[in-house]
Amino acid sequence: MKAAEQFSPRVLIADDQPDVREALRLLLKGEGYDTASAASPAAVLTALEAREFDAVLIDLNYTRDTTSGQVGLDLLSRIHSIDSTLPVVVMTAWGSVQIAVEAMRRGARDFVQKPWDNARLIAILRTQIELQRALRESRRLEAENRVLRGWPYADRRGAIDAPGGRIDLAHWSLRRQRADHR
Repeated sequence: MKAAEQFSPRVLIADDQPDVREALRLLLKGEGYDTASAASPAAVLTALEAREFDAVLIDLNYTRDTTSGQVGLDLLSRIHSIDSTLPVVVMTAWGSVQIAVEAMRRGARDFVQKPWDNARLIAILRTQIELQRALRESRRLEAENRVLRGWPYADRRGAIDAPGGRIDLAHWSLRRQRADHR
């Protein structure tokens, strides 16, 4: 097994209900995941600023008297605008076809109805994390190839414009080195 594959994937769990967060934490811990949790959309955004995650599980509703999912959908849009490659899996007990379609339209990678099936949830997370890693590695290699070919030139901070957004090569290089040493 490669060194980069030996570290525990980091998953951010976002739900207003402490028992749901704890159940997910225990499930994921048993599968070798490192987790952090957030009880509100603001806490999710703060956690994403403070640390890198391989995936995020978010609830759509953050108050007991709401079932529209609008708060979670808005959070999903914010997460997607921060990092479009970060897999976000949406969970809700109040699912409908319309809300699932809207979540996917806003960038969700999958939609899980509560109560969830443990095996299905783990399979979804594994698949999404593997896809995310492959996508980020592909983007990093694309950027390196462009720099090596001399177009476009990196700016003095080592950043280049690439399809899908600006890439900071120093950041990618450091991230890769950290992953290789885990």
